[in-house]
Amino acid sequence: MTRDELLEKITKVEALFLRTDSLGEMTAAHAALERLNTQLDKLAGEPQEYKFSMPDPWKRQLFLALVRRHQLAPYRLPRQRQTTVMVKVEKAFLDTILWPQYLELSKLLHSYLSEVTEDIITQGIHNDLSEATEQPQLPMG
Repeated sequence: MTRDELLEKITKVEALFLRTDSLGEMTAAHAALERLNTQLDKLAGEPQEYKFSMPDPWKRQLFLALVRRHQLAPYRLPRQRQTTVMVKVEKAFLDTILWPQYLELSKLLHSYLSEVTEDIITQGIHNDLSEATEQPQLPMG
């Protein structure tokens, strides 16, 4: 059962609990509500510590901004490199929201920075951005 399905069931049980006048129905609804809340707590999971290594400063800034946007606190441990970001977060949240958002925004950022770089180089330095050609190696002798 997914988190959304559990929340929907909890809402239905709460509505049943509020509409009934029968003590027996109230007791049954209350017990069902407690069981559903227990399942929901198990689904949520405990935050775990994750370590990310991000040598690209722009992608690291993007990741830090996303982490803070979700009211999480990024940190580093003593002697960790500047490229390391530590975060305590629930695995489900990381897998379904934070990491997919980061990957999508990272693609957009990479694309934008590539366009800007190409534009600056072609306008200010030289308009040929092709890779270097491969030359056959001549025998030494």
